[in-house]
Amino acid sequence: MAASALRQPRAFARDASRRLLRPLAARLPKGLYARSLIIIITPFVLLQSVVAYVFMERHWQLVTQRLSAAVTADIAALIDVHETFPRKDTADTLSRIAAERLNLNVEILEGVGLPPPLPTPFFSLLDEALSDEIRRQIGRPFWIDTVGRSSFIEIRVLLKEGTVMRVFARRSAAYASNSHIFLVWMVGTSLILLGVAILFLRNQIRPIQKLAMAAEDFGRGREIEFRPRGAREVRQAGHAFLEMKRRIERAMEQRTTMLNGVSHDLRTILTRFRLSLALLDQTPEVEDLRRDVDEMSRMLEGYLAFARGDYGEQAVTADLTALLNELKSDAERSGHETSLEIIGDPMVTLRVDAFKRLLFNLLSNAARHGDHIAISAQHEGRWLTVHVDDDGPGIPPQAREEVFKPFVRLDEARNQDESGSGLGLAIARDIARSHGGEVTLADSPLGGLRASVRIPA
Repeated sequence: MAASALRQPRAFARDASRRLLRPLAARLPKGLYARSLIIIITPFVLLQSVVAYVFMERHWQLVTQRLSAAVTADIAALIDVHETFPRKDTADTLSRIAAERLNLNVEILEGVGLPPPLPTPFFSLLDEALSDEIRRQIGRPFWIDTVGRSSFIEIRVLLKEGTVMRVFARRSAAYASNSHIFLVWMVGTSLILLGVAILFLRNQIRPIQKLAMAAEDFGRGREIEFRPRGAREVRQAGHAFLEMKRRIERAMEQRTTMLNGVSHDLRTILTRFRLSLALLDQTPEVEDLRRDVDEMSRMLEGYLAFARGDYGEQAVTADLTALLNELKSDAERSGHETSLEIIGDPMVTLRVDAFKRLLFNLLSNAARHGDHIAISAQHEGRWLTVHVDDDGPGIPPQAREEVFKPFVRLDEARNQDESGSGLGLAIARDIARSHGGEVTLADSPLGGLRASVRIPA
């Protein structure tokens, strides 16, 4: 009971954290390269920010405060001397001592007051530090200008009504002006290190991208030239992929050899049946047997085509116009009115025989159940989309995925008198997926069924 009571708050905390992080995860990049850059850059930026903050807080500001305090102490001493020895020649003496010993330009102004205060700079350590020190050490009305002249700062202190001490001091005497060099070096070296990290990371990501492209090309039946490179783990994945490729090719070769043997033996037996029926008297019973043998032969070819798939055929560049015109002519010879429309580049890269079998199955399905057929193809970018429309009875939406299963026939939706193995759409989808695409069914503008093929080409 106690353990289950402890697990419940933990599970609730995990769920809450997942809900909070889910929006952030949705906005993060999905690529490995971008995510690796974030992993490298984020702690780097955080570290540099902490270092910059500590430097600004502990060094730059502290040095500026101490320099401002020293300049203010010199001015306070000059004010004390002026007020202690109020002779006429004191002002000249103070100006000489300040210039020679303190590197300050001091002048006593009579009959003037303090100018109106200037706007406070948005970000100025000097203005803030110097104002604080004057208030603390001198405690008199004052006016300062830290931004008017780039190399000097001007300070005016009201000694008494109508008497003002004006002081010009070098900015470097009250402000750590060279501290920004540290920040410049820090940012510059950080950019260089990040550039080097990006270059090395790109070289590490490239073998993974090549492995993914090789796997994609192998899935589409294209010839691949892949050599494992990169880090040890990436090379291990590459060698595992090549070993898997060899096993798949060996298994497919064995299956193809077995299917060829089975098809040869069964075709031999069916040929014997046909010869035996040809030698018999042509009675209605013999004609029925001949039709059964022909139907068995067609079903055998369908089963073998489904089991064989399109293994062994390489993808090549082909003319889509010629391929579709050939299929259109076949449909017209069977007595169906057929239209054809092609948009985009007619040159595509695919397994020609397998793709022709795919479209032939879709056209046969359309011709079996409709009178009018419309073929439309669109090749844009790297995707080829082909629609086959008919004006037949169509297929209910809830059953459109069911018909892609092998040996499934929806007799209630289509003509019950038509024979077939129920493998046409299953073979079509299998070929489309082996190309990296898909076959889907929808309502046709002609009123029947639309079969759509979308593959990368």
